[in-house]
Amino acid sequence: MGVLSSPYPGSAVDEDQRWMRQAIALSYESLYITAPNPRVACLIVKDGKLLASGATQQAGGPHAEVMALRQAQERGLDVAGATFYVTLEPCSHYGRTPPCADALVKARPARVVVAMQDPNPLVAGQGIARLRAAGIAVTTSVCAEQALAVNPGFVARMTRGTPWLWLKSAASLDGQTALQNGVSQWITGAPARADGHHWRARSCVVLTGSGTVRIDNPQLNVREVETPRPPIKAVIDTRLEIDADARLLDGTKTWVFTCNDDADKAARLADRNAEVIVMPATGRGRVDLQAVMRWMGRHDINEVHAEAGKRMGGALLASGCVDELLVYLAPMVLGPGMGMYGLPALHALDQALRFEFFETRAIGEDIRLRARVAARWQELLRSVEAG
Repeated sequence: MGVLSSPYPGSAVDEDQRWMRQAIALSYESLYITAPNPRVACLIVKDGKLLASGATQQAGGPHAEVMALRQAQERGLDVAGATFYVTLEPCSHYGRTPPCADALVKARPARVVVAMQDPNPLVAGQGIARLRAAGIAVTTSVCAEQALAVNPGFVARMTRGTPWLWLKSAASLDGQTALQNGVSQWITGAPARADGHHWRARSCVVLTGSGTVRIDNPQLNVREVETPRPPIKAVIDTRLEIDADARLLDGTKTWVFTCNDDADKAARLADRNAEVIVMPATGRGRVDLQAVMRWMGRHDINEVHAEAGKRMGGALLASGCVDELLVYLAPMVLGPGMGMYGLPALHALDQALRFEFFETRAIGEDIRLRARVAARWQELLRSVEAG
């Protein structure tokens, strides 16, 4: 890519937003590879021209700022006095790589524009402070909400200790996921099914219930998207009834969450690369789903893609684990069938679980709806907007 001029005339604020949107678009190129690290991109701009850009690589690899600086160096370009647009605050600590804030100070930019403050307690404003201490002007919270949309799981894990979980469903216009006889293939079309694999690929974990494994025997893998980092498969299986020959046990990493401490069964599953994790039970004797989310948070899981039947979907909703609904609606009406979520009957509308729609998109002949818990999203947004 050569040196490009910005095609957008306007104020400095407008320019910052336009360059940052370009950086955020670039960060999506890291969508499938960086976990548990965030997806970040960096642009280096000087005199209205893009000198270089970079996106974060796989965990342990270079961060976005280093990738952009390397590209500028390869092109023989002087970045001193440039403006750096970074979708997340440059790190200020030694992890698997040296601090990016130090690399920026050494590069001597005139200014750094940051979309989000890093909620990681090891950073949390220290990278911004280090840049300012070096005499570099820093502008913060530019397109913060758009940048957050790339990394809700990382921010959720850092701020509340649990991943961001979306619950995927495919249904008819009257909310049926299958006929009364169980037939569901296929309610939605091929484009919608392929799009669902994108959501699997970007997640750290694909989660389902033992009922879905027993009835549908799914593979739960990613088949429609190229990804070097397949997500971990996870099953909620209270009584540890999963068959060791289940198709999802294909040798890729799998977690089975249960209340049954059966060492012999665990050993047989371990031969299929499935780890049995004994969890506390609820008062009804079921796996404590909130405890599962906390366990995942402690094990560096950012995003969870839940793809389950009516019973498990209802349990995830009732336990407060669902942050977002990912619903594919097909243009058909099925009549009596199997509903989307198994929830108890309500006696008043104010008892309903509330979500807000924030995206509607046509996927082939179907519609993809996304809705989230508004208060949780606002909590994440407040945590990344620099004071």
